Amino acid sequence: MILVDSSVWIDYFRGAATQQTSKLDALLGVELLAIGDLILIEVLQGFSSDRDFERARRLLETLVPIEIGGQDIALRAARNHRALRKIGLAPGGTIDTLIATRCIASGHTLLHSDRDFEPFEKHLGLRSVL
Repeated sequence: MILVDSSVWIDYFRGAATQQTSKLDALLGVELLAIGDLILIEVLQGFSSDRDFERARRLLETLVPIEIGGQDIALRAARNHRALRKIGLAPGGTIDTLIATRCIASGHTLLHSDRDFEPFEKHLGLRSVL
């Protein structure tokens, strides 16, 4: 299953032509895509018009919902964050750490355009689409 990060969805809804939005466009309706609860918040809170909000909500609700957090993932995320700090890396923020950890723990692949995920890919086994 592919979890799509807010970094890609935001570009997608803005109409930005990137490698990641092109990949998302190709995957929609073809692959099983997931949306995390925290990603859903990050994407939908950015819409100023009710019409755009509802259009995006309807599309995002067709995806497989994933709970990003929970106690087990929170503990794993804290360990992952500490492990990266111990080797001299500055991992991203809390939400990105949770998203990366959920993907690692559940075997999901992540489609993103956020460099904060790179340490998780390089050192902790996060799989990404591109």
